[in-house]
Amino acid sequence: MATGRGWILRQHSIGIGYLRPAEPASSSVGQAPSPPEPPQANPRSVLVGAPAWDSMPSEILLKIFSYLDALSLLCSGCVNKQFYQLSNDNSIWFKIYSKCFPPKRKLWKIESVQKPAVPLSLLELGFWKKEYIVKKIAAGKDDIIQLLKPINTYTGLPVKTKEAIKISGLKWVIILKDKNGKEHVMRHRDIFFNETSVTVFWYSIQWPSLASLSSLQLCGVTPVLLGEDDACFKNGPRRRSLISEYEMANLTKNWLIGHDALVELYRVDHELLVGLWKKSEIAFVMASLHYHQLIERSTLGSATTRYTAAPHKVILDDSDPEYGMHSYQLHIDMHSRGNTYMCSTFRSLFCRKDYIRNGYLRLKVISLKNNSQHLPLVEMAGFSWKTDALGGSVQNCFIMDVTVLDDSQKPFWCFSAPVNMELSSKRSTLYEYLGPSYFLKHTDSTGEVYVELVWMEETKEYYIVNLVLYLSTQKVNSWFGTDY
Repeated sequence: MATGRGWILRQHSIGIGYLRPAEPASSSVGQAPSPPEPPQANPRSVLVGAPAWDSMPSEILLKIFSYLDALSLLCSGCVNKQFYQLSNDNSIWFKIYSKCFPPKRKLWKIESVQKPAVPLSLLELGFWKKEYIVKKIAAGKDDIIQLLKPINTYTGLPVKTKEAIKISGLKWVIILKDKNGKEHVMRHRDIFFNETSVTVFWYSIQWPSLASLSSLQLCGVTPVLLGEDDACFKNGPRRRSLISEYEMANLTKNWLIGHDALVELYRVDHELLVGLWKKSEIAFVMASLHYHQLIERSTLGSATTRYTAAPHKVILDDSDPEYGMHSYQLHIDMHSRGNTYMCSTFRSLFCRKDYIRNGYLRLKVISLKNNSQHLPLVEMAGFSWKTDALGGSVQNCFIMDVTVLDDSQKPFWCFSAPVNMELSSKRSTLYEYLGPSYFLKHTDSTGEVYVELVWMEETKEYYIVNLVLYLSTQKVNSWFGTDY
């Protein structure tokens, strides 16, 4: 080490000597001084402004790298080929591995044959680097799994999903791909944690032109080294997990769910919403992500493939003639940007065989004729949006979270989607509600949610007077092993 420092100081002094300007020669009286010669480039002068890494011995660089932490070593390996080889040195990574994962103390045992340890020089380059990263990721995942074990009895979802998201360093990005293949990666700007979902917003003043875009990808991004601070996400290595991908060519042909004086809201999929300015350029993008398997979807996929959940194991019950038609539980939440309009849980929902129509089981949640079941919305329902310069609210639009549990309290149907209330052509026939009637519905492959509301002019609030769930018999049969 002392020899290395002396060599650096000697080269530094040589460079200063070459850069020191020469003193001008004394001219005789009456003789004009000669013009100064133009300075000549000296290759050794580079040593003064910046270290010459190419000419520095590998032993010195290796000594410098030995003082770096794991994150700095991973970043250094991206500089060039020489740094990549040096940053994969097994002796450095073995020290990091041993410090992070000290060997467990065991009772001394006398073995007849002593197993020789493999010298570090015989291992392939980067062996202990791979061992450290694999074990670090496994340890981080184990901590997250422990957090997700406690289950909420009302929602059937993990209680500490929010804590797991923060500990894992999970972020969400959208990747906008134009028709030339260029990618525009944007990190989320705002995030709101709700009881059963998380709402993520992206907005900027430098969106690419909508006409030039071909697709949009929603990905979860986590640090490779779980458990590090936020600097690991900004500067360190990270991995993507594809959640969903959407085509942007015919965006305006999607479902328009609402608008105000500035923006129009287009629902691209059940969990993605795009806000466009009146000039048909992007104002913001919003994703509403349900907590059910959110951690798995955001971390266990790859940059090109989505996470695939394990198939559901069917539990047969021949003793119950109406197995799969009763003991359902519904948790519904209506909200927008941190404002909750309704949050309720309904138990013991059932359907009789006579109520099966057109391939759907009909579960009555709130009856139109039972006034004691009618529920008000807490505030004026509206979808609040924001950008760097402007903001607003689109009336009669919000986000609806639905969680349906089966008879064993396992999630049967979960979604979080933007919805809108539409004015009904029929007026309310109930004596207590004489205001205009509205309805909203959400449909996917599992079923449909239908809600009827009435506006009370006297109290300035909406009342939910009818709520019905329709479950697909195909999903019920595949889930319970029945044949309805």
